[in-house]
Amino acid sequence: MDFKQLEVFVAVMKHQSFSKAARELFLTQPTVSSHIQNLEKELDTVLVNRSNKIITLTRSGEILYKHAIYILNNCKKAIYDIKEYSGKIEGVIDMACSSIPETYILPDFLKNFSLEYPDVKFSVSHYDSQYAISEILNERINFGLVGSKFYHPQIEYIDLIDDELVLITPKDFKIKSKDGYIDINDLYNMKFIMRKEGSGTRDLIINTLKKHDFDTDKLDILSHVESNEAIKEMVRIGLGVSFISYISAIDYLNLDKLSYYKIKNVDFSRKFYFIYSKKKTFTPLEDKFLNKLCDYFCLQK
Repeated sequence: MDFKQLEVFVAVMKHQSFSKAARELFLTQPTVSSHIQNLEKELDTVLVNRSNKIITLTRSGEILYKHAIYILNNCKKAIYDIKEYSGKIEGVIDMACSSIPETYILPDFLKNFSLEYPDVKFSVSHYDSQYAISEILNERINFGLVGSKFYHPQIEYIDLIDDELVLITPKDFKIKSKDGYIDINDLYNMKFIMRKEGSGTRDLIINTLKKHDFDTDKLDILSHVESNEAIKEMVRIGLGVSFISYISAIDYLNLDKLSYYKIKNVDFSRKFYFIYSKKKTFTPLEDKFLNKLCDYFCLQK
C-alpha cells in the first residue's frame, strides 16, 4: 500500500466518481481504476461497491477510509510544519457556501487572509444550506458558510453575523406603509419572485409567515430564481417583489434602484453560520484558517 493509492482512494470517495477523481489528481481514469484495483488486491478485499450508479464503500472500505484520512492528514501536517519552518505556508482550503455568504460575506475575509498567507489557495463551491451540510459530513469539503441551521449531532455551528430579510419592491411600487412597515395581509396582493427550494432564505420566509398564520399557499409566485442578483433586477424592472437579505440589497438601495419595507410585527432576523464536522481532524492550515476567521469576525471557538 502506497501513499498514491490512498490519495486516489480518498479522491474517488470524495467525488463518488472515478472520472472526477482523475481530473482532480491529473490522472487518467484507467490509472485511477488501476490504483483502486491494486489496493483491493493487496488487501484481499473489495473496498468499493460498483454495482450502483453511485459509488459507495463496502464495510472494509469504510474502515480503510478512516485510516486513509488520518494518514493523509498527518502527511499534510508534516508538509505544513516544514513549510512553516521555512517561512512559506501554502495549501488549499475547500469550502461550500450558500448564495449570500458566497457573494457578500466571504470575499472580504478571503482578501484579508490572502494578504497574510499569499500562497494559500481557495476552492469555493456553491451549495444551498442543506447540501453544504451533506458535503461536509461526507468529507468532500471541509467548511461551509450557510444561512440556515439544520440540527445534526456531527455539525458544529459558529455564529458569523446577523442579518434580516426585507421586502424589496420597484421604486414606483404603490403601497400603504407607516414608517416603512406594511401589513402582512398586503402580501396576498403582490406577485413574488422567490428563491428555489433548499434555499435558507426561502425556508425562513415560509416558516416565518406560517408562524403568523399566513397561508403561504396563497402567495402569487411568478418565478423561482436561484440568483439574488437576478431577483434584484427582476424586481427593479417591475416583474414583482421579493424577500431578500438586507446585506444583498444594500448596493441597489444605496443607488436608489429599489425600495424596501418590513412587515409589521414580523421578525425576519437571522444569522449566518460557519460550519464544519465535529469528527473532522483539521490539518494545521485548516486550523489556522478557522482561527483567523473567528478572529476576523470577533468570535470565539
